[in-house]
Amino acid sequence: MSDDAQPPVHAAGVVLLRGVQGRYETLVVHRPHRSDWSLPKGKVEMGEHVIAAAIRECDEETGVQAILGPRLPTQEYEALGSPKIVDYWAAKVDAQEEFLPDDEVDEIRWLPVAQARQLLTYEHDADLVEQAATLPATVPLIILRHGQAAKRSDFKGKHDHQRPVSGKGRSQAKALVPLLDAYGVSAVHSSDAERCMQTVKKFAKYAQVPVISESALSEENFESNPKKSAARVRDLVSQHHAMVICSHRPVLPTILETLAECMGEDPSRPAWEPRMQPGAFIVLHRAFSPDGTPRLVSIERHELIS
Repeated sequence: MSDDAQPPVHAAGVVLLRGVQGRYETLVVHRPHRSDWSLPKGKVEMGEHVIAAAIRECDEETGVQAILGPRLPTQEYEALGSPKIVDYWAAKVDAQEEFLPDDEVDEIRWLPVAQARQLLTYEHDADLVEQAATLPATVPLIILRHGQAAKRSDFKGKHDHQRPVSGKGRSQAKALVPLLDAYGVSAVHSSDAERCMQTVKKFAKYAQVPVISESALSEENFESNPKKSAARVRDLVSQHHAMVICSHRPVLPTILETLAECMGEDPSRPAWEPRMQPGAFIVLHRAFSPDGTPRLVSIERHELIS
């Protein structure tokens, strides 16, 4: 980028769908200041995570609280003379409040996908809607590395199992709450180590979902019986609910390799890289065949903003 080049504007948005595949409707918005019909989206604020931005912008523009589904292709184009990058997700409605028109969006419409293509101003928006509408129904599984833990050298307890998160780890646990909530998680499966439990308990309390203690996914039990850890992961991947699995750095390679194998994926692909920063997570969007076999529809990786 030259010194005179404008840095790209980063935005986030959603393709909201309701109904059943083949008869989906999508929500489009009218922006009076642009005189166009577009998709719910907006700028990522300074220090804001892109996931939080997508949820916030959808709520502000439409009154819809969305649940994110698979990630869609990132859109890159020029707007008002500056480059723009927009991250999108397919999404469904969790709840909806009364729409109140304002200077940003003065009208919203739910339309069948074919009609939305006719109304949307930009072809890339219409293409995105059609792509989202072809995706199967999915259920997210989130693999989370626990937040930053207190240093072993500073921990005075008798058992490493009891070592807590650090102050930064507590902040990471707080930052995770809106991000995990964006996926409609209904249960948390966590290593029973204190640092894992502390990482997920704020979210679980906020979302009012259970935390299921998983001793097989603890660092100590993995070291003594890695096959038992892999067997538990195979059990979890076949469960049809949106979940978080929180575990430890040494356990993550086996967790991810097992998940990939269960869904017929190549675990050597970069998307399955097990090295993750504390508080980072990978979202697997699963579809299920009639016999209950899971398959991967999409995978995305996220780190917390420092």
